Formats: sequence, structure tokens, C-alpha cells
Amino acid sequence: MQVKKTKKGTELIAAIEGRIDTTTAPTLDAELKDDLNDIKCLKLDFAQVNYISSAGLRVLLSLHKVMMRQGEMILLNVNQDLMGIFEVTGFVDILNIKNA
Repeated sequence: MQVKKTKKGTELIAAIEGRIDTTTAPTLDAELKDDLNDIKCLKLDFAQVNYISSAGLRVLLSLHKVMMRQGEMILLNVNQDLMGIFEVTGFVDILNIKNA
């Protein structure tokens, strides 16, 4: 998994590539939480994410909780397979998912 971060004022865009699983989820969590101090909008670009496990879902929930206190979190470009996971788990009702 790779994360490319772009900060624009109080907005942080993180383009994630690869799998978010038990091996990579802790890295994603640490890498993003370190940069959230003055962020009002966190955008996670999932265009290149091909798998997410329950560990990855926990990271998203944790990031969502942080951002609910200080702004918002938006998931972008979520593919059909991942949308299926978000629908089955009820995450579509929790997360702000915007697909073009």
C-alpha cells in the first residue's frame, strides 16, 4: 500500500493505492493521524484501492470519528467491489462517499 498526500490549506487529500488489510491498516492509520491537527476536510481517494479488510474498516471509522470533531471526511472514487463491502457493513450510512 502506498499513500500520496497533498495538503491544501486545511484540506488533506490522501490518494491510497493497493490493499488496506491487517498488515497495512496500522501504517495508514499512523500516517494519516499524524497530519490531521489543523485539517478541516480529509479526502481519501480510493481510485487505486482494490481491497479493504475489517482492519481497514476500523481505520476508516477511527479517522471518521476524529474528523467529525474537527470537520469532515470524504471518500472519493470508491469502486463497485468496495461499495459492496460498505453497503453490507452499513458503512454507507456512516461515511460520506462521493463517486463521480
